Amino acid sequence: MRVPALRLLLGGALIAAGCGGGTPTTSSSPAALKLQREDLIAVGHALQSLEQPIAHEVAATKTAWPLVVNGLHPRTLATAGPPVTAAAESAARIKPPGLLEESQAASLTGPASELAALFSSFDGLTSRGWRLILAAIDSIERGSPQGARFARENVALYIDSVYDGHFSLAQIGKKLLKGYRILGGQAAFGAALSQAEVDALASSYSEAADRLHPHVGVRLGS
Repeated sequence: MRVPALRLLLGGALIAAGCGGGTPTTSSSPAALKLQREDLIAVGHALQSLEQPIAHEVAATKTAWPLVVNGLHPRTLATAGPPVTAAAESAARIKPPGLLEESQAASLTGPASELAALFSSFDGLTSRGWRLILAAIDSIERGSPQGARFARENVALYIDSVYDGHFSLAQIGKKLLKGYRILGGQAAFGAALSQAEVDALASSYSEAADRLHPHVGVRLGS
């Protein structure tokens, strides 16, 4: 997995959600497997509840992305403000259920732990990245010459964080499918989390749906 560009700004919080987990194996005890399945069911339902707000954020991000992917240039700056504002607002409206908040996610086990960590990476990097891009636009348009120069030189970090956040989001589906299979699939989960539900989530949280193109085209300090 890529190392998120804003790790130095966000510290270890984005990966803390994964600290309570572990990869299930055939040697896991029945009690451990039961807990891992329960956790995966809970995270699956949490991801279902977030599909609509995340779809809105992804749509807003894909509208704004072409205007910032290569940095903040005069030819795009004049039109970037409203789409970036919409992307920042849509990211801020994503309110994760308590289960996916850091304090509770740390207790998740098995595949659910990794899924929570990926979601935390997406949520933190994307919301903060768009907020900082919006602040950079404001500094360039209305700030001092020194502030504008600083914003231009550092905005690549914020743009890269949005890319990395969506990269994490796009990994959730395949990790969910893998964990569901390892923990027994439809036969083990039954109606609590069906194969059809998992397949639908894998489609929503996928590279085809969520990854950004093209890759970031500006470097820090440029």
